[in-house]
Amino acid sequence: MYPMLIFVTAALGDKIDSLFYGFDIAIYKIFGAVQNGVLTQVAKIFTAFGDENFVIPLAVLGVVLCFFKKTRKYGFALIFAIAIGTLVTNVIVKPMALRIRPYNTLQNAPIWGEYKKWYQAAGALSESDYSFPSGHTTAAFEIAIAMALCFRSEGKKALSWVFPVIAVLVMCSRVYLMVHYPSDVIGGFIVGTCAGAIAFFLSKAVCKLFEKPALDKIDLERISKKGFNPKVVTAVICVAVIGMFCNSYIPALSEGGDAKRCEYVGEYECNNEARVDDDKYYPLDTDKDGTEEYYCKIHWKQLNPEAAD
Repeated sequence: MYPMLIFVTAALGDKIDSLFYGFDIAIYKIFGAVQNGVLTQVAKIFTAFGDENFVIPLAVLGVVLCFFKKTRKYGFALIFAIAIGTLVTNVIVKPMALRIRPYNTLQNAPIWGEYKKWYQAAGALSESDYSFPSGHTTAAFEIAIAMALCFRSEGKKALSWVFPVIAVLVMCSRVYLMVHYPSDVIGGFIVGTCAGAIAFFLSKAVCKLFEKPALDKIDLERISKKGFNPKVVTAVICVAVIGMFCNSYIPALSEGGDAKRCEYVGEYECNNEARVDDDKYYPLDTDKDGTEEYYCKIHWKQLNPEAAD
């Protein structure tokens, strides 16, 4: 049953490849033409804003913000946006599309020589899962749209534009680094934007419930006898966000061409990041020769379907 499911759903990924091939390659050529050392470092900075090491702690911050009346709207918006975007992208669409990363599928395409040069020049980063839609782009836009709408609802229109601008740069960084097809990031943009907008309206609805007397008392600032200095609170939040960014960006500095790659060799030589030091994805001995072989999440599940769940 599992191999049949892989065969049927993988056809969708192939269709996306063929449908958007011309568009994807044209955009790749534009990004490849402007590559340089400075832009590569800038791309790595902005791609960190969409990484799970940044997004997950941000969701935790959202939970904390829910306990303060003044920031409750932002907290719920963050939680709902991240939950909806993650569910749609990682649980529904990626397993449905099963689109393979471009640094794998393009090996048999005429563009491979040029693409490989661009990919290596950008640092040869790799992921361990499927490609469509872009999870980093989804995360960036779900957060950006939710926060932008929250700030605009309070009349802070100038500040609200900061978030979408960062999200666009995250989206561009994924293509610049050659780890996603351009059509992948468009998919992430659509999912993230919808998730962020839905989260904003859900947040407004939930906050209305907290206006009732029984729930209105849930406010840490109100409980505190001295209250909180708004400037101090803002500073603490900024420091926390900077710390989350460092948690995402600093580990990424060691990623790249020297990363452990998946050992799958079939219709292509897999360049996905292998799962190393991961109890869930333990090394497999597919040749029964006693040699430990590490695979990405995709090929580990294909080679070991009984343990995949």
